[in-house]
Amino acid sequence: MPSVHALLSFALVAFAMAITPGPNMAYMVSRALCQGRRAGYVSLAGVAMGFVVYMLAAALGISALLLAVPLAYDLLRLAGVAYLLWLAWQAVRPGGGSPFEVRALPPDGDGRLLLTGFLTNLLNPKMPVLYLSLLPQFIDPARGHVLAQGVVLGCLQIAVSVSVHLTLITLAGRVALFLADRPVFARVQRWLMATVLGGMALRLAADTRR
Repeated sequence: MPSVHALLSFALVAFAMAITPGPNMAYMVSRALCQGRRAGYVSLAGVAMGFVVYMLAAALGISALLLAVPLAYDLLRLAGVAYLLWLAWQAVRPGGGSPFEVRALPPDGDGRLLLTGFLTNLLNPKMPVLYLSLLPQFIDPARGHVLAQGVVLGCLQIAVSVSVHLTLITLAGRVALFLADRPVFARVQRWLMATVLGGMALRLAADTRR
C-alpha cells in the first residue's frame, strides 16, 4: 500500500494534470457547451473507460519496469519531462486558445459520444506520461506489491480526474461566460498552469530511481 504522503502527492499531480487543458477537456467541454451537460457526462463515461484501460496496462507494465529495466524508466521519465515542458509552453504561447471557447459541433448520439470519449482518452498523450513517467516515482517496492500499489494509485487518479471533469462539465457554460468577459483572468490562469507544469517537470527531472 502506498504511504499517505505518496497518495496525497500523487493526488495533487493528478489534479494538476486534470485541470490542464488537453484533448479530453476540450472534447467534453465542447460537447457540454454545444449539446448540453448530458452529452458531456456521457463523453466523460467514455473517457473514464479509457482511464481504466491505461491504469490496468500501466500497473502491469510498471511491475516489470521497476524490477527489471531501470534504463527504460529513465527514458520514460525524461520523455515525461519534455512533454510537461511542452504543455507549459502550449499554455502560454502566443495565440493559445481555451477549451471553454464555444464551438459549433454537430450533435452525436450516446453511443458515439461514449466511443469518441474513450478513443480521445486512449490517444491523449497526457495519459502515457502520467502513468508511465509520473506514477512510478510514487511506488515504493519496500511497501509491498508493486502491482497493487500501481492499481491503488491508478484508481486514485481516476477518481480525481473524473471529479474534476464532472465539475468542469457542470459549470462549462458559466466558466465560458466568465472567461469571455475577463480576458486578463484567462491569461493569468494560463500562466499559473504553465508554472505548475514547469514545477512538475523540474521535480520529475530531479527524481532518481530508488
